Amino acid sequence: MNWGKFNLDLPNGIEIFEGFNEKIPLKAWAAVVDLNNQNLKVKILSSNDFDRCETPQQFLDNHKNARLVINGGYFVRAKNPTKHVGLLKTDGKLEEAASHSVYRDGIRYYINRGAFGIMDNGKVDISWCSTKNDSIFSWDNPLDNRPGYPVDSLTFNNSKFWDVSHALHAGPVLINNKKINVTVEEEVFFNTPVAGVQPRSAIGYTDDNKIIMMVVDGRQQVSRGVYLEELAILMDQFNCVEALNLDGGGSSAIVADDRLINRPAGRSSQREIMSAIAIFYNY
Repeated sequence: MNWGKFNLDLPNGIEIFEGFNEKIPLKAWAAVVDLNNQNLKVKILSSNDFDRCETPQQFLDNHKNARLVINGGYFVRAKNPTKHVGLLKTDGKLEEAASHSVYRDGIRYYINRGAFGIMDNGKVDISWCSTKNDSIFSWDNPLDNRPGYPVDSLTFNNSKFWDVSHALHAGPVLINNKKINVTVEEEVFFNTPVAGVQPRSAIGYTDDNKIIMMVVDGRQQVSRGVYLEELAILMDQFNCVEALNLDGGGSSAIVADDRLINRPAGRSSQREIMSAIAIFYNY
């Protein structure tokens, strides 16, 4: 992937890079946000609209000092109001607990899927996690699920309390401890559209306290989309310590400088989403 600076009117500490690969072909954008800049903060947002869904641009417009927004976790639009798939916590409030299990091909699998979290001090983390009562717990590894061979229980013996004020489930994890490790089977995303070639969004962080927020366009002639393994390689190019796949497909969108940067699934319009990750600049 060939990356170059993408010039926008953004505060110091926020840079956006545009990537091309004409052979595949691919188009992608990556925001690099320096959290060492005391004026920059990251937050997870959830929609307050009547149907619990709004576009990334609406998230940007409705939150004072928000300068950049990327789509967040999975959601089920068929329910009214919209329901988040797995954990969602914003400003210390647990809006949706984790799902302890999923059914795949008629088999029940217990899960601790990948999540992005933000602590009170502004530090970020990515971990495999679940909830118990109103508390969030994390694991060093995902449950060892394989297609047709489920883990048949979720125990918290090897977990630890995850002290985060913001968190959302998505998945699967792409990079762990600086190594590409796509846990699609362990998190039970096999035999779903998540595992195929798709438009993608991802988030990660580096050793030097920078956040990487990436979208890859797909379903169009100039950009086919990527497999999860390819997405992990792209995030690794930005030296991520850990990285997480977010909701993708037509939801994959990044908004900055008051406009849509990419073309979600080849469109210039934005799909309404339930959760988002935003960068705020307070000067």
